[in-house]
Amino acid sequence: MQPKIGLFYGSSTCYTEMAAEKIADRINKISGFDFVDLHNIANDCIQLMADYPFIILGIPTWDYGELQEDWETHWDSLDQLDLGHAKVALYGLGDQIGYPQWFQDAMGYLWAKVVNQGATTVGLWPNQGYEFEQSEALTEDQAFFVGLALDDENQLELTDQYIDQWSRQVLQQFGCLESE
Repeated sequence: MQPKIGLFYGSSTCYTEMAAEKIADRINKISGFDFVDLHNIANDCIQLMADYPFIILGIPTWDYGELQEDWETHWDSLDQLDLGHAKVALYGLGDQIGYPQWFQDAMGYLWAKVVNQGATTVGLWPNQGYEFEQSEALTEDQAFFVGLALDDENQLELTDQYIDQWSRQVLQQFGCLESE
């Protein structure tokens, strides 16, 4: 039996929640196991992250690079977690056209937070195919986002394809799926 994956997300308008459900469904189908536990952090304790060797975190960026309110509520509590045992993948939602200077910033902030708590991160995503000016979620060389960047406002038609590709990539990087 594969170890469980904990998928934690905050969602104000349901888009991040819908992405979480799609990711969980896709991972379960690809792997052949039902091992993704969904946790809406508005209702579930973030300390549950300590129970999982594999964690996926979903966060939207609000307005001018702001955190979603559920993540903001738990932000300081994240500092109390020891994630040295965990591999963590992130996905974010943002609006590259409406907020081009802050596209996916919250995902970048969350990535930095979990790295500071000892997590090993996986799931980098290429930044090609997006139109934005700046992002706190880019790798040091600016070639990748630190996780899956979704824009359901402007690229909804790409969401399912991106989730499919990224879910397979993350499963391989978690060591839960053989490389093809």
